[in-house]
Amino acid sequence: MANHQKDFLFVLIKSLSKSEKRQFKIFASRLETSSNTKFIELFNILDKSENYDEKLILKSGVIKKVQLSNLKSYLYKQILVSIRLNIPSQNIRYQLREQIDFATILYNKGLYKQSLKILDKTKSQAIENDEKLMAYEIVEFEKLIESQYITRSIQGRADELVIQAKELNYQNTISSKLSNLSLQLYGIMLKTGYVKSDEEYKYIDDYFNKHISKLDENKFGFREKYWFYNANLWRSFLVQDFLGSYKFASKWVTLFYDNENMIFLNPVFFLKGNNYLLESLYMLKYQTKFKNYLTLLEQTIKDDRFPINDNIASLAFLYVYNNKLNYHIMEGTFAESEYLIPEILSKLKIHNEHLDEHHEMLFFYKIASIYFGVEKYNESIFYLEKIINNKNLSMREDLMCFARILCLIAHYELGKDYYLESQLKNTYKFLLKMNDLHEVQKEIIRFLKNLNSIYPSDIKKEFKKMKERFIELEQSTYEKRAFLYLDIISWLESKIENRKISDIIKEKAKLSNR
Repeated sequence: MANHQKDFLFVLIKSLSKSEKRQFKIFASRLETSSNTKFIELFNILDKSENYDEKLILKSGVIKKVQLSNLKSYLYKQILVSIRLNIPSQNIRYQLREQIDFATILYNKGLYKQSLKILDKTKSQAIENDEKLMAYEIVEFEKLIESQYITRSIQGRADELVIQAKELNYQNTISSKLSNLSLQLYGIMLKTGYVKSDEEYKYIDDYFNKHISKLDENKFGFREKYWFYNANLWRSFLVQDFLGSYKFASKWVTLFYDNENMIFLNPVFFLKGNNYLLESLYMLKYQTKFKNYLTLLEQTIKDDRFPINDNIASLAFLYVYNNKLNYHIMEGTFAESEYLIPEILSKLKIHNEHLDEHHEMLFFYKIASIYFGVEKYNESIFYLEKIINNKNLSMREDLMCFARILCLIAHYELGKDYYLESQLKNTYKFLLKMNDLHEVQKEIIRFLKNLNSIYPSDIKKEFKKMKERFIELEQSTYEKRAFLYLDIISWLESKIENRKISDIIKEKAKLSNR
């Protein structure tokens, strides 16, 4: 779990690879003088420390307290400079930025034609790689040089630059509007989850249509299409239109595969698109397509051209392993997925600085679901309680809600009547407080609360009644979200038929395999 309260310098040093540390020491040795050796000594102290401890630093006697703040800032900057100097040459964005810097140097030396030559070539590369913000910056720089009448350029040059500036500005404005819309919809999703009423549905629909009504999709380039699909995807997720989310996630991923170089230039966007595509397929229970796309994603990540850095490695882990768990949950192959759990827990420790708390809790919920599926209820409760007892998790109320409900059912399976009664009261209070008490939750709590007063001979009748009620609720637009987190119907069927829930889900998966 990422801890943003840690010292930034310490976290940066701990994130460095062995080669980056070696490169920094070589770089620092060139800066070393009798007056600045202390920042190198500070680096060595922090590099060897397991935790950031200011007392330990001062105890070394190398640095005085009054010097520490400035020295840390200086060291932080020099580490970044060292990394910047050793960035792989194949990174197109750094290549473009470097060429703009070269053009600026030439311009400041009065070598205007040389500067314009570099800018023109760099602008073509930027447009080719869909780096339109940089392309616009270059055009503005070209306009600056031309406006001084220094170069006596060919006639029509001014008009050409003005037209280019207008086109690039329009495209960048569209991208910005769509990315803003996408981010705002994503924020709503994180805070409140899916829409819960006709009023919320109408609000999202009106808000979305207001922001895209004047846009012409036929004029979109790669980046505008990307953000357009992104915004449409979040709108579809929010209103629980999973066919719509599948449609736009599929367009998003296809856009990248049709422009293969963009996969390696924008790996984060590519990974996210695949994750949303797999999530949509999971919602729709399209097992065959899910498996095919997950396999294709893993193959692409293994491609030698696919970039590797800490951020990308963490996202690849998150999306691949989360969807591996989803696949097994969808197929009912809980026992076959248990081997993934120690792998995930180990990798969570490796990537803990790059994953937020919500994603860690989401892994715990999936792990709890796996253990529930193999009837290891104590283990399931252990991970569910990690979510329930997390006081810092303010987002995704739906995750908190269904963690509590699954925990209730696990306690029932264990026959822990005392704990069940306590859990019922706490869950009911929580749902009232979160304003999230919908019919599915009400029915589950009511059902579990009354189970102890039902004669053993009548229990199956009650299970059958509840199954019919939940099948009815599953058809409701605003109630079906509960069944995305908790397959309560399969659980009821397992109780009615005296069979394992995994066998029930496996049978359903075979019948509906698409």
